[in-house]
Amino acid sequence: MTTTTTAPTELTLNNGVKMPAIGLGTMDRKSPERIPDAVATAIAKGYRMIDTAASYRTERQVGEGIDRSGIPRAEMFIITKLWLTQYGYDHTLRAFDASLRKLRLDYLDLYLLHWPVPSDFPATLESWRALKTLLDEGRTRAIGVANFGANHLKTLIEHSGVTPAVNQIELHPFFNQRALRQTNARLGIVTQSWSPLGNSVRMFSAPEELKDPLASPTLADLARKHGKTPAQIVLRWQVQHGLSTIPKSINPERIAENINLFDFALTDDEMAAVDALDTGKRSGPDPGVVHAHTFAFKLED
Repeated sequence: MTTTTTAPTELTLNNGVKMPAIGLGTMDRKSPERIPDAVATAIAKGYRMIDTAASYRTERQVGEGIDRSGIPRAEMFIITKLWLTQYGYDHTLRAFDASLRKLRLDYLDLYLLHWPVPSDFPATLESWRALKTLLDEGRTRAIGVANFGANHLKTLIEHSGVTPAVNQIELHPFFNQRALRQTNARLGIVTQSWSPLGNSVRMFSAPEELKDPLASPTLADLARKHGKTPAQIVLRWQVQHGLSTIPKSINPERIAENINLFDFALTDDEMAAVDALDTGKRSGPDPGVVHAHTFAFKLED
């Protein structure tokens, strides 16, 4: 098969809200002072979606970059996430206010629960109830989750009657989460990829296990064929699968490169070749066992 497939530049969430297919990730604990420039650069290059989180400690920097860009707020799609130590109904509402203040915004486009907490799922449900309140009040345009497995989604929906608009999960060529993507699609949930270029492999793998997805010969061959970089091949593979993706970079050239995906297409055979790189091995934390002690830092307001 050699049929090419188009890739959408935006996706429609299950409440009708439009979300860009590609945005800028901003988790950078090494150089947070460079995030305002990265955000402003990304917006100048055509990005209209910026992803952050309370736990990234970059919300203030993201807000500064948005202000610096001069782009009207209505043209932007801003995502942040509730940290798991802030779970519970009232805690969630206070955390949301803190995030808005840091971002210098009056509302969010998408607010996510950052992780399920299986050891205290009632608190997860209480936070989800608070997110529904924020949605009903128009303080966020959509609500969703991150790192939820199929069982977490089932429990959340059964207890609340509210289906997330987005599930943001670790997803890259070495861990493509086909089954969870299918579950999300069946439920009407958009899958959004964190670590889309495999940074989670580089971050969490032991040195003797480290294999960079971007160094794959398959991706190198496709990059040569299309006159693109391996990163562009991976991101095109994701958006062509109908996913939303949020590559992180503070490098102006790479920021520009990462959004330059819509002037070529992968054939069905090429898509299948990237699919075949899947190892089924997660690099980031396992959502099934995550709790507050999994992460060795304390979130400060």
